[in-house]
Amino acid sequence: MKASILLIYTGGTIGMKNNPETGALSPFDFNGIYDEFPSLRKLDVDIEVLSFDPIDSSNVTPELWVKLARIIRDRYDSFDGFVVLHGTDTMAYTASALSFMIENLGKPVVFTGSQIPIGVLRTDGRENLITAVEIAGAKQDGRAVVPEVCIYFQNRLFRANRTTKHSAEQLNAFRSDNYPALAEVGVNIHYNAPFIHRPEDRPDPLCISTHLETGIEIVKIFPGMRPATLESMLAVPDIRGIVLETYGSGNAPTADRFVRCIGDALSRGLLVVNVTQCPGGSVSMNLYETGKCLQRAGVVSGRDITTEAAVTKMMYLLGQNRDPEWTREMMGVSIRGEMTL
Repeated sequence: MKASILLIYTGGTIGMKNNPETGALSPFDFNGIYDEFPSLRKLDVDIEVLSFDPIDSSNVTPELWVKLARIIRDRYDSFDGFVVLHGTDTMAYTASALSFMIENLGKPVVFTGSQIPIGVLRTDGRENLITAVEIAGAKQDGRAVVPEVCIYFQNRLFRANRTTKHSAEQLNAFRSDNYPALAEVGVNIHYNAPFIHRPEDRPDPLCISTHLETGIEIVKIFPGMRPATLESMLAVPDIRGIVLETYGSGNAPTADRFVRCIGDALSRGLLVVNVTQCPGGSVSMNLYETGKCLQRAGVVSGRDITTEAAVTKMMYLLGQNRDPEWTREMMGVSIRGEMTL
C-alpha cells in the first residue's frame, strides 16, 4: 500500500520558477508536481498538495507555526507523513517550534527548501524535495522510520531542534553540530537508527499547543557592551524571557553592574537561559567563575541547545502559563531531544 504524503508549501526559494513571459521568478504551482518531477511517480507514495500564499521566510511569525500545527493535527489521521517546504532563513526556527508544539508525534514531519530556485537548471531543490518525500513515506515493519520533526538538506537529515543555518551560499546550508545526522543520503539512504526518537508502542493521541509567548529577547554579549545597553534591553515592558548568548562554555562579564542587571531581571520573574555563542559545544557554568556568577544568580543552563531551539522552547513553555518553577525546571531539561543532559 502506498504511503500518503501531505506536501505543504509555505514559500521560499524552493518554490520559485522562471516565468517564460517575463523572465522573472514567480511562484511555482506545486499542484503540478508530478508533471514537473515525473520521477516522483517512481516512489511508492501518493502526494496531496496544500499551498499557502507564498511567505518570504524573513516574514514568518508564530502565527504561521500555529497554522502549520493545526493543519498537521487536523490531517494527521489521513496521511502517513508530512513535508513542509519553507524558506531557509528561518526554517530552523519554524521546525524547532513545531517540534515543541506537536506532542505525541508518531509520523515524520520533514522540512526542506533550497538555496537555488526550483526553476533554475542546477537547483538543489529537486533532490531535496524528492528525498524529503521519500523519507516522509519510509516505513519499516509498518511503522514510520523517522517519526519526528526534522530538516532534510543536501544529503543529510537532522533533528529539527538540533539544527541551525550556517551558510547563506553553500548548498549544505544547515548543520547539527551537537547531534548526529538522523540519516545520510547517497546512493542509498542510511538511517542512524540509535539516534532517532521512537514513540511508545501505544502513544497518547497527538495534540498541539497553540499558545506561544512572544515576549522573548535574544541578548548577545560582546566585549565593550555598555551596561546601560543591557539594562535598556532588559527593561523593555512585557518581556518574560531572555536567551543570553554568552562566550564559550557559558561565560559572561563579572562586573557588578552586569551581574546586578541579570539578577534584577531574575527577581522580576524573567526566565533567563544561558546558551553559547559557539556553533558547537555546551554551556557548563560551573567551569569558570564567570559562569558561576550567572549560575548563582539563577540563570538556567541551556547546555548544548541551539539559539533557535532555546527561543522556540521558551515561547512554548512560557505560553503554558504554568508555575514559574515548573517552567524554569523544564527549560533546563530535554523535552524533545533538543539538548544533551
